Amino acid sequence: MIKSMYPFWSAIISALIAQGLKPIIYYIRNHKWNFWLIKESGGMPSSHTALVTALALSVGLQEHFSSTIFAVTAALAVIVIYDAANVRYYSGQNIKVTQQLVKDVQENLHTEFDDPIYQIKLKDVLGHRWTEVVGGLFLGAAISLIFHYCL
Repeated sequence: MIKSMYPFWSAIISALIAQGLKPIIYYIRNHKWNFWLIKESGGMPSSHTALVTALALSVGLQEHFSSTIFAVTAALAVIVIYDAANVRYYSGQNIKVTQQLVKDVQENLHTEFDDPIYQIKLKDVLGHRWTEVVGGLFLGAAISLIFHYCL
């Protein structure tokens, strides 16, 4: 069962390890713990990238790289990785700019906006920098290869 389903399990394990590494890498960089990062999107390494990389590589190794199912998983991986590094990343950047604009307008007008929409705290880390994507890519590939050669 595990051998036949190893593409699925390597993908899931890759994502879980990536999420588990986020607080550790944050601690190494900032010298303080933030355990909440374990459930957050964004950050190093990209769990989305790790998952789809492990899945595509595992399917390629198991079903052969010329198979239709590999083509499907590789296409899925490209879409998810592009989305993580571009669409979601720049959405987060837009949130930061918008929040700063609202803050600047409030400070310049010396007023608070009454509408509750301005009180909502939006998450500004949605996507990944390319270095975080590459980290997820290497992690997913490593986990996939470990599963392939050790099972």
